[in-house]
Order: sequence, then structure tokens, then C-alpha cells
Amino acid sequence: MENTKNILIIGDMPGYGKMGLAGMLPILSNMGHSVYNLPTALVSNNFDYGKFSVLDTTAYMKETIQVWQELGFQFDCVTTGFLASADQVDLLRDFIDSQRKEDFLVITDPIMGDGGKLYNGSTPQTVDNMRRLVGAADVIVPNLTEAEFLTGLHEGEETLTGAEARRVLDGLRELGSPSAVLTSGRERETGRHVVWGFDGRAGEYFTVPYRFIKAHFPGTGDIFTSLLTGQLMGGRSLPQAVQRAVDLLERLIFLEQDVAQRNNGIRIEKYLSVLTE
Repeated sequence: MENTKNILIIGDMPGYGKMGLAGMLPILSNMGHSVYNLPTALVSNNFDYGKFSVLDTTAYMKETIQVWQELGFQFDCVTTGFLASADQVDLLRDFIDSQRKEDFLVITDPIMGDGGKLYNGSTPQTVDNMRRLVGAADVIVPNLTEAEFLTGLHEGEETLTGAEARRVLDGLRELGSPSAVLTSGRERETGRHVVWGFDGRAGEYFTVPYRFIKAHFPGTGDIFTSLLTGQLMGGRSLPQAVQRAVDLLERLIFLEQDVAQRNNGIRIEKYLSVLTE
């Protein structure tokens, strides 16, 4: 794969823990890409601790984007994750439009919930904001809970039939993104844990099964998105990129499953060599 792309990661930067920008930067940099970041918020720690502080960086984002535009900075790919305010949606949509060119790629992970409910701090307005943002994406990567909130389909269900999953994927695409990847699902017919997807370029649905390891780590969605982004920017098709990202993430969770403190996320730097094997 040719890893020579300029990738901009837009999301939250934690002070404590390997999620958000802190988890994604080392992965994409290790894959050989030129990686830049624009924090949407500075967060004290993972929300799972129950107590946290969040600094909204919208004003900084506006000033930074203005400077970058004056300097003529261009990116080949933009990924977006956690947003701190509705104002950031309009700001990012305008910025993405200004970056559009041939082969430009936008990947959006609409971070707002898991396990059938919204995260602490996420609200119905957050869902509305994400619906507006995913319309600017080429590939969206929600987990099952986020997809159900975005589409209003099968809310609260943890398993779907293949036909139901395809309807959810179609609902996601109706929001404006040609391709969608539905992570962390379970196939009702077989009981398998799978990733469902639709490849807009090929016009095809696909399913990638994975081995479920009973070990919860915050930030695994960010890791998956960064792995997927790196594979796509290296020239793989969407199904190939999903398969590779699933395999690598499964390997990381397996290696880290016995660690006592999981709230801080997976120790990415310890396993960077695994990602290039």
C-alpha cells in the first residue's frame, strides 16, 4: 500500500486515556501517513468514569480553519468523531466543502452512544447534529446503537437479521453518505458477531464476521475508524479495509484482554508493531 496521504483527524483529545485523537494519531502515523489533528473538545478522561470535564474548542476551530485556509493547507482525507456543539456541524461541513477535490475522502464516526443508549452528555440534539454531519461523509461508521438512533429503526435491539441490517444501512445512506459500515452487530440467524456494510463504489452489501472477546475497552471505535481509514487511504476497497481493520482490532483486544485497568483504553503504542505485521 502507498501511505503518503495527508490525513486530518477531527475529534476529542483526552488528557487521560487512549481514545479519540490520542488513540488515532499513533495508529495512522505508524502506517506511514502524514497525520494532523483538529480537536473539537479537550476532555479530562473517558466518560465511563462518571465524572469528567469538557472544554468546547469551537472558537479555536474557527480560528484554526481560517488560518489553514489562508495558508492553503490541503488534505486527502478528513475523519470526524466526537462533536461538542451544533455550531461545529456547520463549521465542519463548510470546511469539508472547501477541501473537496478528486479522490478526497471523508469518514465520519457519529460518536454518541453504545449498548442501546446515548453516552453521558449526548442528547437528542446530538443525534440531530450527527444526522446533518453524516450527509457530508463518503463513509459513515456508526455502531449498532448509533445507527438505530440515526435512522429510527430497531432502536434498542442488539441483534438484527440480515434483511433488517440492510434496511438500517439503507436508512443511513438516505442521510447522504454513499457508503456505510455498521459495527458491533450480532446476526440473529446465526448468532455471529459481525460488521455489516454497503460499498457505495461497488453497489454491494457485505458482511464481515469477527470473534467476540468479552473485554470492554473505551476507544475501540476510534481504533477501528483509524485502522479503516489507513487501509482505505492505502488503496484497499471498503470490504477489504473493513476485514483488515476487524482482524487487527480483534488481535489488539486479545492481547490486552487480561489487563486490570480497562477504562483507559488499549495501550496503542505497546502494540504498534502488531499493526504492521
